[in-house]
Amino acid sequence: MRTTDSAADAGTDGEARGTDGEPAAAGTDAANGATGGTSGTGGPAEETRVAREAESQLSSLTTAPGEEKLHVPSIGVVGWARWFWRQLTSMRVALILLFLLSLAAIPGSVIPQTNVDAVKVEQFQKQHDVLSPVYEKLQLFDVYTSVWFSAIYILLFVSLVGCIVPRSWQFVGQLRSRPPRAPRRLDRMPAYTTWRTDAAPDEVLTGARRLLSGRRFRVEREGDAVASEKGYLREAGNLLFHIALIVLLLAFAAGQLWKSDGGKLIVQGQGFSNTLTQYDDFKSGSLFEPDDLDSFGFTLDDMHATYEESGPQKGTARDYRADISYWQGSGGKEQRTRIKVNHPLEIGDSKVYLMNTGYAPVVSVKDGKGGTAYRGPVPFLQQDGNLTSSGVVKVTDYRDAKGRKDQLGFQGFFVPTFDPTSGRMFSASPTMRNPVLFLTAYHGDLGLDYGAAQNVYQLDTKRMKQFKKADGSPLAKKILPGETMKLPDGGGELKFEGARRWAQFQVVHQVGNGWALGGALAAIGGLAGSLFIQRRRVWVRAVPGPDGTTVVEMAGLGRSESARLPEELGDLAYAVQAEAPPVDEQDERDRRDGPDGQDGPDEQGTAGNDARQHDDRTHDDRDHDRDEDEASAGPSPRGDRT
Repeated sequence: MRTTDSAADAGTDGEARGTDGEPAAAGTDAANGATGGTSGTGGPAEETRVAREAESQLSSLTTAPGEEKLHVPSIGVVGWARWFWRQLTSMRVALILLFLLSLAAIPGSVIPQTNVDAVKVEQFQKQHDVLSPVYEKLQLFDVYTSVWFSAIYILLFVSLVGCIVPRSWQFVGQLRSRPPRAPRRLDRMPAYTTWRTDAAPDEVLTGARRLLSGRRFRVEREGDAVASEKGYLREAGNLLFHIALIVLLLAFAAGQLWKSDGGKLIVQGQGFSNTLTQYDDFKSGSLFEPDDLDSFGFTLDDMHATYEESGPQKGTARDYRADISYWQGSGGKEQRTRIKVNHPLEIGDSKVYLMNTGYAPVVSVKDGKGGTAYRGPVPFLQQDGNLTSSGVVKVTDYRDAKGRKDQLGFQGFFVPTFDPTSGRMFSASPTMRNPVLFLTAYHGDLGLDYGAAQNVYQLDTKRMKQFKKADGSPLAKKILPGETMKLPDGGGELKFEGARRWAQFQVVHQVGNGWALGGALAAIGGLAGSLFIQRRRVWVRAVPGPDGTTVVEMAGLGRSESARLPEELGDLAYAVQAEAPPVDEQDERDRRDGPDGQDGPDEQGTAGNDARQHDDRTHDDRDHDRDEDEASAGPSPRGDRT
């Protein structure tokens, strides 16, 4: 049957089904008509082919609806750019970027940074051979100037700007707009009160308007109601907070781009001028220029340091104080002041901090001919809390006993308080009570003429030979103040004359500090305003009542959740009642009651008509009124975005 029916459907001259209910015969005739009318001309093979074609066509038929391609227009480059801008300037993305920025700052506080302490970075790289190359590729040794940190920083800045500009225009529009008119049904508001008074409606509304204006509400009278609104500073505080964040970002960026930071070790009696050549180490921002340095200088007159003398904190520094004489500009008058820890000297945009102190032994070196080859203080760097210090003395202008040019090098330790009973070359106290200098002597090439930078506190002995005693042992000696160290073969001597204090200063030049402080204070103020200022609306309606009195209604709506709204509305209602006092309940009942104690017919009729009119309202009318009231009152507090 399936083959016959398929053939019938496939035939070009197939006839319609007859009313006699024999579809098979009709299908066979149609198949024969399609193949020439006789079964003998084509044979069984032809019938099979026709049946297969009909079956394939029938299998392709379906009653399912055809799939139509939706021709959706492409948004294009402009559309994608607009979508990306809307996502970037949304508050959600701004918060995500702010969170990412805080996360990105964590490596900068955990991993040593090159611009803070290059020595620690070098030590870290030596101790971590595997991690160091990875950190360098990820720029983790320079987090705050890295590409990825700068990208987050710039995106956050753009997001804040794109978020603030349209909200600022919206806020200006809100300031210029009038308070929304009073809803038809004030009793639907979250806070509501009503009373009757003998005062005229105009008197009530005039008094309410004067009262609300005195409470710094924006007031607008329309018809039989007064509309007012207050709390616009909430949005102003929100905008101020975001603007302050932008100021902070700009101040931080300016401080990083135009900053400079240098260190200088100054021995007591020596001076410093704020130029690049005077610094021991110096680093700056990418946009810094040498002309940006403030013009000043100072001299270290005296250095005072006190230490804990007993107890578990023995030897701990209690106070550092540097007495200096400073001047500003090339012809500035010299002034005296003190620099203490956390109390820097401020000159222009620069601050001079006191960082550390130590000792500089004063030595004099005579050559083999008796001439003075060197004389002055030599700073030694501390090695422990008791100021056991190490250092070197380099003498470049020296001649031996035969008059030949040579160079000398002395290295060793300085101990401010030597304890001979301890048997160790370590100081017993940071205070200088029994100073001792331990030195070993070398001669040869100091390596100063090879162009490579050298550490002034270290001695390169690769090209030098150590002086020997007569017995062949290395020349080393413990020297007290006033004693000398004789060099072999009449090569001269070194005399230990005493010790002075040195102080290490850090000069920081950073712009934008004032802007950063102002931005931080403004951010705190704006955040406090956005959290504690509540935006709310208050309406007052006064209409004549059916009994000749005035019906007063007051309602309040908070644009944000506030538990103080009913209390504030009650306070306002109490103030309005001072000019529109409520009608006494007893007088009202006496006026309503007739001579026989029954209600007047007019009043009963009016109340009944009012009740009937209220009951006869349809659901559609009530829904329409509710929609109108909500539209007049503004968006719901829960849906209002602040």
